Amino acid sequence: MDETKGNNEKDKEQMLKYTLAKLSEAPQLVKNHLEEAGKTLRYRRAYFRIKKYVDEFLLGEELGNITKRLIILPGLRGVGKTTIVYQIYDYLKNQKKIEQDRILYFSTDELKAYMGKNILDVVDTFIQEIHKTSPVHLDKEIFVFIDEAHFDNNWSETAKVLFDKSKKIFMIFTGSSALNLELSVDAARRTTKEIVFPMNFSEYLTLRYENWFPPKGMTESIRDLIFRGDEELVVKHASAKENELTKLVLAIGRPIEKEWEDFVCCKGFPFSLNMSQVESHEKIFSMIDRVIEKDIFSIQSFNTETRNTISRILTFLALQSPGGTSDSKLSSRLSISPTLIRSILDVLEKTHLIFSIKPYGGAGKIVRKAWKYYFLSPSINTAIRFKLGSYDRTNREMFGVLVENMVASYFVRMKETINLPTGIFYDSSDNGVDFILRDKEEKIIPIEVGYGKKDGGQIKKAIKKYGSKYGILICDCPKINKADDVIYIPITTFSFV
Repeated sequence: MDETKGNNEKDKEQMLKYTLAKLSEAPQLVKNHLEEAGKTLRYRRAYFRIKKYVDEFLLGEELGNITKRLIILPGLRGVGKTTIVYQIYDYLKNQKKIEQDRILYFSTDELKAYMGKNILDVVDTFIQEIHKTSPVHLDKEIFVFIDEAHFDNNWSETAKVLFDKSKKIFMIFTGSSALNLELSVDAARRTTKEIVFPMNFSEYLTLRYENWFPPKGMTESIRDLIFRGDEELVVKHASAKENELTKLVLAIGRPIEKEWEDFVCCKGFPFSLNMSQVESHEKIFSMIDRVIEKDIFSIQSFNTETRNTISRILTFLALQSPGGTSDSKLSSRLSISPTLIRSILDVLEKTHLIFSIKPYGGAGKIVRKAWKYYFLSPSINTAIRFKLGSYDRTNREMFGVLVENMVASYFVRMKETINLPTGIFYDSSDNGVDFILRDKEEKIIPIEVGYGKKDGGQIKKAIKKYGSKYGILICDCPKINKADDVIYIPITTFSFV
């Protein structure tokens, strides 16, 4: 009994030392990270949304019941989640003048690896030992920022309990995209989710060039063009915004097409903004390795031999020509059971390294055909190709694959953030269009992506086949144009959606 008591006291002492160490080192950790980024560091859109939640939280009683105080930042490694948390920390400490002992930041993978403890152990110590109270009796606001939360299987329940016990705790949990799936129903109701994606082209230019911003409402005008393209005013508005954009990009001082090619090939992640092409490929490939080594095995247990299988599947997906990939096709090619293939693909999707587009089968119809797989950013594809010696930027066919990947990733981002489209599919018939979007009214919009010259023949067939009011061709055309029932959108303009 005495030995148990002694061990408990030792555990409490260790947790207190750990918590004090985290409080002490955080300012320097944040300073080092932000200084290392230097002049290249800009604020992403998610930062401003979270900053708004922080400001509302600090106003507290003036605004009434503040519900946006449990924020989760799911996303692939390398998209900048930790940087956003550091920027919020810096904002609190240096602009809002919040005392250092009221902001706790730590990483769960480190906590599990070195202490074998859970998130709740640290937060309890923080509140009970540092602030000498309990969550219920907190009389001032505190902030708890937790990186890599998915390494604690109970993070969701911990978040819910703390949220319910006190209105004085503001929490941010970051982690792999699997955080979405781990949320309990109860916790999900309390959560404000800010999924962090790789950069889109608009964000890339905004972060790369100081004081450069696209025309206000540019993104919305392209979205409207996609989903309300049958309205003449919508087409005119999008064309007007494109004209504004054309004038603004002249200020960059470099052909927009060259910037766009760089973005597609190797600049999808914030860390790559000022890297050379080779450095970017290497860094992204290293990120892929970390996803395999850390995130995948935190989601599902595989034996050590499976690690190579995962890499081979990613290689296959990166090098394949456009078209669907079935489990049986992968199984046959890699001599691995379809069951294991399916498990690996499922986990890869949970990390957001890849995503799938299913074949369109119409209402209530199940199509048993191959799925298409894409990477969350075309830069991931190029990094794998580069490592394997299969990357050739001048290869039009390869670049066409990257462009299709980019368009698919944009649609997925839209679906995840604004729930539009409500469905993304592809046409599995011979010479079928690349994408079929479904909106909230069940309207079908066929989309074809063409890098190089492309007429509207294929899209016109799809419009007739699906009874659509219009279809969209994203291609090398000079400007937005609507000819009969086909809307032509330049690929660079589309990239601002």
